[in-house]
Amino acid sequence: MRPVESLACLIVCLAATPAAAQTGSFNIPAGRLSDALIALGQQAGLTIGASEPGLATVRSRAVRGRMPAQAALSRLLAGTGYGFTFVGPRTVRITRAAPRPPRRTPPPPAPPPPPSLVPPAGPEAEIIVTGSKQGVGLDRFAGTAHLVDLDPTDVGRFGMRGSEAVLSRLPMLASTNLGTGRNKIFIRGVADSSFNGPSQAIVGQYLGDVRLTFNAPDPDLQLYDIRRVEVLEGPQDTLYGTGALGGVLRVVPNAPDPSHAAASLSGGVMATAHGNPGGDLSGTINLPLVPGRLTLRAVGYAAVEGGYIDDAGRNLRDVNRTDIYGARAALLWTPGDDWQLELSGAGQFIATRDGQYTERGLPRLTRSSTLAQPYDNDYRLGALTIRKRWTGVELMSATNIVQHDLETRFDATGLSGTTGPQLFVEDIGITLLANETRLSRPDSRGAGWVLGWSVLYNASNLSRRLGPPEATMPITGVRNETTEAALFGQYSIALTPRFTATFGGRFTFSHSAGRPLDTRDKSEEPTRNESRVSPTAALSWHPADNLLVYARYQEGFRAGGLAVSATGSSVSSQRFESDNLASFEAGIRIGRSGTDRFSFNAAISYARWGEIQADLVDDRGFPFTTNIGDGRIFGLELEGTWRAMPGLSFEAAAFINESSLFHPDPAFAAADEKDLPNVAGAGGRLAGHYQTAVARGVTLNLDGAVRYVGRSWLGIGAPLDVRQGGYLESQLGARLDFGRFGLSLDVDNVGDSRGNRFAFGNPFGITARNQVTPVRPRTVRIGFDARF
Repeated sequence: MRPVESLACLIVCLAATPAAAQTGSFNIPAGRLSDALIALGQQAGLTIGASEPGLATVRSRAVRGRMPAQAALSRLLAGTGYGFTFVGPRTVRITRAAPRPPRRTPPPPAPPPPPSLVPPAGPEAEIIVTGSKQGVGLDRFAGTAHLVDLDPTDVGRFGMRGSEAVLSRLPMLASTNLGTGRNKIFIRGVADSSFNGPSQAIVGQYLGDVRLTFNAPDPDLQLYDIRRVEVLEGPQDTLYGTGALGGVLRVVPNAPDPSHAAASLSGGVMATAHGNPGGDLSGTINLPLVPGRLTLRAVGYAAVEGGYIDDAGRNLRDVNRTDIYGARAALLWTPGDDWQLELSGAGQFIATRDGQYTERGLPRLTRSSTLAQPYDNDYRLGALTIRKRWTGVELMSATNIVQHDLETRFDATGLSGTTGPQLFVEDIGITLLANETRLSRPDSRGAGWVLGWSVLYNASNLSRRLGPPEATMPITGVRNETTEAALFGQYSIALTPRFTATFGGRFTFSHSAGRPLDTRDKSEEPTRNESRVSPTAALSWHPADNLLVYARYQEGFRAGGLAVSATGSSVSSQRFESDNLASFEAGIRIGRSGTDRFSFNAAISYARWGEIQADLVDDRGFPFTTNIGDGRIFGLELEGTWRAMPGLSFEAAAFINESSLFHPDPAFAAADEKDLPNVAGAGGRLAGHYQTAVARGVTLNLDGAVRYVGRSWLGIGAPLDVRQGGYLESQLGARLDFGRFGLSLDVDNVGDSRGNRFAFGNPFGITARNQVTPVRPRTVRIGFDARF
């Protein structure tokens, strides 16, 4: 199916009109009261307004069945402390219920529920940007933030897609496409290179308040039992430290719920055109062990992505199968007096049997190689998080340890100076220890503060081997150690009822040391000490309800390190220096997505990037890291949502980027004014959602989306100046909700697009400039989910 036909199919699906604006049939799961009110308004055809604080922190019961809208509201609000008033035929106002007179003989109190450490939403802001660390409401947040809420009923449909599920919804995010668990994520055009190496990540990644990576590729944790994903565009160094030049991607898991025991199960089977089938299975349990005091929540999952690439050289079909399995668990203890202690852990293991690239000049989805090129990503995390709440002030302390092991194999047959089959093996072992402790005074209206410290230790060993498959020999590798300690703070003050100013800074002291491995030169590089200040300032203006205008300035940097030198260098290893980025952003936000009938966001930004660190590949195919010069990035982003009628909504997003390298280092003089890698000049997405009751207690949800991925370059200068991107991809999905279980059908790449996602698969063949990473062919998934 061509892209135009895919778009037409989408429009037909989304343009269907509801059977009735108010059918009186409701299917609203238990959850946050603010979300439940939105769902009830859509299903009943009502406009529901609320000016009361705290709706997002109150849990509501499920409402299912056929009944008048007034009865549905009464059931939903029962026991929440809120009531309602009809102020028009289709308009309802939520108000705080009058307190009941105290009983003369009250019953014995039940065990107290654990305190919610999520700050209560303000009167005009119920969507809280928890990544702000100040509990700021989205309509008062002076910066660009994207919030992707994941409905528990959709866990099976999107959980196994990991970071890809977020990238597909936010076109301003980009990534390399080597495969699951080996990619680099980029935000707002801040992209250093297409290759993995010892340089620090561009985007900070977190699981709740726990740091996931330092100088590793995206671990690609699967999104099972996840409540929300927050993307804060960068730099975000003041609050998150080094490695947040592009921004922060924060995955927020569902917290253990002491109020009741629950379990869920999801699974599905997948069929990929031109390839092998696959499937997935997940299970979640929430178990109060000691009522009101000790709760366990755990999730386990496994998935198989069938291969679809053939290898003509080895006469094999569908070689790029990927197996994923993992688990997460959290044990929450609430001893009383508003304390919370959470012990958590996660493990995920990814094994890809072969590379996912093809070669031009061969049949579609085919390449020719001599050896298999598998990849393994083993990720293990343990964490302890402590929270305490006083009147208006919160304490948070998160300590974690990460062990991350990656093994990559490339077919190096034909490498100059060798004969016969040649195998290149790269092993990376990373250990990360981190702690962040902070005090904050949350304020959803923006006038809060945060003060804290962080310490971090990261050690990475990069070992390499080359030679015949049965007798590879060590070649030069490197070990890098980085220790950081930082003090940070941010303060927001209301200058007037409409103007808020924010000031902050982070002082970071870093100590780094490195030494070459597996070489005759056993000398260690002299240690490096560096101190930096990362300031931020912002001004926001709130001239009317649901309208925000803001301007923001932020700086950030990444520490340097030691890397293997390029082939032909007189030394086996070389130092790469710290880089730094300063960014100015201005934007406007109108309305609230999911609450108001119409919302619109726009932001314009300019960034100047000094001494860019880049992981590159030399002429022979060996990786190295160096500083390539300075860069600049101009950006424009637009987002909007529109609820056309109850049950039918649309959303659209687009961006324009203009980036270039200037003042290049002498070795890259030919790339002066060239585009930065993996930064598309433009991109966008159009999506829609339709919901209607089809029978008593049965709800139908239809989703569709079309995304345009703009053209970009693989790298800077020859032989890396290869075009990629420039294609459309589309998705359609449907789900029948029967209350406690659901059935779903999803189709990805409806038009079976042949776009080139990434022009790289094997560094030892890159000079041929014929590698293509294709969009996964049309894939159909039939799934189920159940809740107990």
